[in-house]
Amino acid sequence: MEDSSRPRGGDTLVLALRDRALRSPEIGLIFALLVAIVAFTIVSPAFASGATVESTIRTIAFVGLVAIGQTMLLIAGEFDLSVGSVASLGAVVAAVLMTRASLPIPVAIALALCAGLGVGLVNGLLTVKVGLPALIVTLGMLFAARGGAYVISDGREVYPLPDGVRALAGSILGLPLSVWVFAALALVADAVVRRSGFGRRLYATGGNAEAAQLAGIRTDRVKIAAFAITGCLAALAGVLLMARLRSGDPQIGIEWELSVIAAVVVGGVSLRGGIGSIAGALLGVLFLQVVSTGLVIAGVESALQPVAVGVVMIAALAVDQLRRTRTA
Repeated sequence: MEDSSRPRGGDTLVLALRDRALRSPEIGLIFALLVAIVAFTIVSPAFASGATVESTIRTIAFVGLVAIGQTMLLIAGEFDLSVGSVASLGAVVAAVLMTRASLPIPVAIALALCAGLGVGLVNGLLTVKVGLPALIVTLGMLFAARGGAYVISDGREVYPLPDGVRALAGSILGLPLSVWVFAALALVADAVVRRSGFGRRLYATGGNAEAAQLAGIRTDRVKIAAFAITGCLAALAGVLLMARLRSGDPQIGIEWELSVIAAVVVGGVSLRGGIGSIAGALLGVLFLQVVSTGLVIAGVESALQPVAVGVVMIAALAVDQLRRTRTA
């Protein structure tokens, strides 16, 4: 008599695939991404049009830059809610320095990136050295940086920008410069996180800070560096979007903070630290953008779109908890 408790061949395959997906969330996310693309294409063939693909790629370049820094920070066991406001601050600082101060474009951009770096350092020092919760520090900085952007810009868009800014919004081989910058930095960040000593210290710090300290790792420096990188990348995203919009808009980056965290969590980056990858995070960014674009093209009410993002994020957190439970 056949033992009903023993898994059959098909069940064994399903269990194997499930276990593989839990160990490597990127695999499950790629499958979900393909399913979403096929489903939205069936609902509306316009989803697979060249214009839609180009728009999706353009959009993920800006949010993806922020996601790179946020991923490093989450791996180290921290997070930053001020990234959207820092992007706005970077865009406005660059625009004002180009127009009102008449500084050369490269100098203005460099100072804008330094402003983002400085905000990240302040976040890191207050969180790590002073001991304030990252939630409170970065939430406060969200309002401070956004307010600073409005003060610097007098509450309105800064334009016209110098003609040279158009080069930042230009295209190479049919793709915007922002996409190439994003792709290059993503490759560098992935190599740093996976293969460098700094990357190993990020995982060690986020996985078990006390053990990392006993091993001689300066976890405070690791976290502060991750905060600074996140701030700088957020400012860079703001500057590139400023070039695309041809104005320094203080409203740039609104709601980016939660969108980025949702995307990287969907990509397998744990909110508890020590787990995640750049590749997985960027897959999460792409997946959420595909879902958002698909819902718009399918005619779903805009009020319901955040609900879908929330459901996806909760599901990702549930998978993260299940993965931790199985590996405990």
